[in-house]
Amino acid sequence: MKENNYIKDNELIWDKRSEESDVWSVPVSSEEIEEARNGKWYIVVTPKKMVPRQWFPKELKDKKILCLASGGGQQGPILAAAGAEVTVFDNSTKQLEKDLFVAKRDNLQIKTVQGNMQDLSCFEDEAFDVIVHPWSNSYVDSVLPVWKECARVLKQGGTLIAGFGHPLEYIFDPEKMENGQLELMYSIPYADMEHLDNPVVKQVAEEDGYCWGHSLEDQIQGQIAAGFVIAGLYEDCGFGMFDPYINTSMATRAIKMGEI
Repeated sequence: MKENNYIKDNELIWDKRSEESDVWSVPVSSEEIEEARNGKWYIVVTPKKMVPRQWFPKELKDKKILCLASGGGQQGPILAAAGAEVTVFDNSTKQLEKDLFVAKRDNLQIKTVQGNMQDLSCFEDEAFDVIVHPWSNSYVDSVLPVWKECARVLKQGGTLIAGFGHPLEYIFDPEKMENGQLELMYSIPYADMEHLDNPVVKQVAEEDGYCWGHSLEDQIQGQIAAGFVIAGLYEDCGFGMFDPYINTSMATRAIKMGEI
């Protein structure tokens, strides 16, 4: 795999994961859509915890929301049922098909766009009131372009809700970690593509997608440098052996305030 092809490789990998009903690829039910229409709704951008309702505008009706790297038939349909004008942007066409499936099934208006989260040039400046960005930016080599593009397409005073992982999970020997043992091996920032000589890393990357372990400075200070003020943060579990001991996912609420 050539480095500049990883976006396409991850697209195909996520197409397969979507077809196999990955946890991020199971569409919400018609019952959940009906509840959302009646004002009873929630979404997640990390594995389990609900995003606080106060992180959203009081009224979603007519609010323009970009669900960024958010295909899978989950966040977008709920927000559309709650009254928002929703655009779902994702690298995987199969993930986007899940949103179109729910939209057709439950008579929702959802626009879908396929592309790389680092490049939102298909959208005009200040096109959205809210961006919802679930745990996904480990699948690109740099998060800084993501934050800059989010700032560009958000209206002044708009909200960015983002979920992401802690880089802690990338620093240990992956083979020993599978057996419940922790041995320090890699440093942060981390890139799967730099360690494909390790057969375990290669296998996981080819099955689950090529990942990067971004520093918390890039994840959080990167938003601030792009013109956001962090107005909320919470931690959540991950999907692995660390869960009983430390949260390895987190979410931030950021408000666009302009360049600093």
